[in-house]
Amino acid sequence: MAVDLAVVPVAGRGTRLLPLTKSQPKEMLPVGQKPVVQYVADELAEAGVRRLVFVTGPGKVAIENHFDINEELIARLREGGQEDMLAKLAFEREDLEYFYTRQRRQLGLGHAILCAKQIVSDQPFVVALGDSIIGLHAESDVVRRTIEIFDREQADAVIAFETVPRQDVVHYGIARPKAVHADFFELEDLVEKPSPADAPSCLAVAGRYVFRSSIFKFIEETPPGKGNEIQLTDAIGALLKSGGKVLGVPLTSGEHRYDIGNFASYFRAFVEFALQDPEYGTALREHTRQLLARLPASE
Repeated sequence: MAVDLAVVPVAGRGTRLLPLTKSQPKEMLPVGQKPVVQYVADELAEAGVRRLVFVTGPGKVAIENHFDINEELIARLREGGQEDMLAKLAFEREDLEYFYTRQRRQLGLGHAILCAKQIVSDQPFVVALGDSIIGLHAESDVVRRTIEIFDREQADAVIAFETVPRQDVVHYGIARPKAVHADFFELEDLVEKPSPADAPSCLAVAGRYVFRSSIFKFIEETPPGKGNEIQLTDAIGALLKSGGKVLGVPLTSGEHRYDIGNFASYFRAFVEFALQDPEYGTALREHTRQLLARLPASE
């Protein structure tokens, strides 16, 4: 069965990015010329996904407004002869369907995905975290690869992984691989936020997954953990223990994950995207070189 449905969790409060996120969803923060969530939608559309289910929360209406067709704005731009600006709204005319459901209580990523159960029903589906961009300007085919491997290997779940420095494993779910194949590896276990000494690898979950609908059963049976949250990692662990076939797909060297979760990673993402912007990047790089030359040397 072709996988053309994605669940995009966007319900998080974004407290580590206050005050930017006081009245603006973190998924709508600009990175270069687009908001974060548009890069995610573009990546999914490129992989053949045609139906997007956003799991929203309080204060997230800007996401719905962004993907709506704004006829008044289109008419105004046409009347003003601003055809170049109309081209920037081409994403509105993508052959995509958008659905929205609500996570009424902040009970973790697993619970957010469970909120989409009635829409997903018994279909296989992608999960793409709405605050993570894969690849510069979302030029990544990892979702397409995970879907292909999911279908070809008849897996129960396929998860994208990125290699991180060993000192950073404490922030991620980390893979314990077993058999390694040409374009994927079999997963023995997932270890949530291990210490560097105890980490079974440096392969960290990269915010892209493909699941069979059976994952909902394991999420429903997963008890709340720290912070009273239902962790997706725990549900995947239960799937593995039940004999489920879970595979991992590593990101390529050009598919860096940009996690817009705190100011350090947000600033780095914005600077990198802006400096590589096809329209403004050249001038900005020259300005940056001049600026850095004027700044005192760091101690």
